[in-house]
Amino acid sequence: MIEKVKKFLKEVRLEMHKVTWSTREELITSTIVVIVVSLLLAIFIGAIDLGLSNLANLILGR
Repeated sequence: MIEKVKKFLKEVRLEMHKVTWSTREELITSTIVVIVVSLLLAIFIGAIDLGLSNLANLILGR
């Protein structure tokens, strides 16, 4: 059992050396893009929700 764990950890270590890690600049840029897109999507969904709520109120006469 211990040999299997050792083998597994050795393989994990070898695979981790093959990983291409993002640079700090790439990470910061990607984070900013995600935040901006999330905010834009939230504003869009909020505007659609507000518009549909007003339309429903207008139709229902409230």
